[in-house]
Amino acid sequence: MPPNSYVSSPAHNAYDVIIIGGAMMGAAAAWFTASDPDFDGRILVIDRDPSYANCSTAHTNSCIRQQFSTALNVRISQFGADFIQNLRGYMGGDPRVPQLKIQNYGYMYLADTTAGADALRSSHAVQRAEGAETRLMTPEELATEYPFYATDDLVLGSINTKDEGYWDYMAVFDWWRRSARERGVEFLAGDVTQISHDAGRVTGVTLASGDSISCRQLVNASGPRAARTAAMAGINIPVEPRKRYTWTFSAAQPLCRELPLTVDPSGVHIRQDGAETYMAGAHSHIDPAVDPDDFDMDHEIWMDHVWPAIAARIPQFEAIRVLREWAGHYAMNTFDQNAICGPHPELTNFLFLNGFSGHGLQQAPAMGRGTTEWLVHGGYRTLDLSPFHFERITMGKPYVETAII
Repeated sequence: MPPNSYVSSPAHNAYDVIIIGGAMMGAAAAWFTASDPDFDGRILVIDRDPSYANCSTAHTNSCIRQQFSTALNVRISQFGADFIQNLRGYMGGDPRVPQLKIQNYGYMYLADTTAGADALRSSHAVQRAEGAETRLMTPEELATEYPFYATDDLVLGSINTKDEGYWDYMAVFDWWRRSARERGVEFLAGDVTQISHDAGRVTGVTLASGDSISCRQLVNASGPRAARTAAMAGINIPVEPRKRYTWTFSAAQPLCRELPLTVDPSGVHIRQDGAETYMAGAHSHIDPAVDPDDFDMDHEIWMDHVWPAIAARIPQFEAIRVLREWAGHYAMNTFDQNAICGPHPELTNFLFLNGFSGHGLQQAPAMGRGTTEWLVHGGYRTLDLSPFHFERITMGKPYVETAII
């Protein structure tokens, strides 16, 4: 059965686990749970758009990095990198599964102020303590190693070229879904309109079709629609869709070496895309919440902000041609820009897998594994993800990640 094959009605009226949202996070949770030898139950994944045409996963820039400001996020990405590059081994040595590598052009964070440089130094200390090979670069070193950058305004750079760069997310996504189906997971095309609960526990869901399905545990993996899903259970979470724009382009004068994913102080990021093509990403200065169905481009952002910024940083990009453009969404956690995972403290069988604020794709392996540990074993067995639990929001104690792009 192909990885995107969905049924229109459930095979059963009760499941052990229902996952709302079948994109990257939902697929990760489904596969890890179905693969756990201690799990012997039924899993149903429900997604309103089985084509995935409008999900955040489909609009990703598909990169991974260890350059975070919190140690837990560094560890999460380190597991992600290991999972990606050992995908076949994690899937039991199945010869059908491709062997993947990360294209390690790295991330390059640039600072043009003393405060920005201090933030890079602080994050660098965290990353190095966790074994990341991040290194700091002076403007002189940047000019020598990456001569295409304009460096006159820069104070410091930070780069890591081990397990940082582009990876084939679609291969992982497809194999999670394919393998999950082979392990008995059902994928249903449907729109959840109601979540029923009683005495501190979710009891089931109702679909737009009228089908009512009961469950023992429910996972909210609905991306930018996470707050709408949570609201059906009477829960308020600070997650909202934020529009992110992407352009791919060619340059009249291609660069002399691969371009790291460069996070410019202007807020624009640019990276290598093909042998002689590049990708840029940005958002509006105001950055409002938007409707999850809003994918309209704002062409003024390119002309007024993005192109001037990248041409100023890389003068060779003054003569470029846009090849493709699109808009997608971050599921932005406006509280502290970090994930919300684990169980709700009162509705204890309602689990969050939400609010990744733009770094969900690379975190999916660790978050899927951690969700499975909680679903099957009632607690974490590898990485302790409890700092991401919902209680921090009700207590007003943010767990802040500053390295957000």
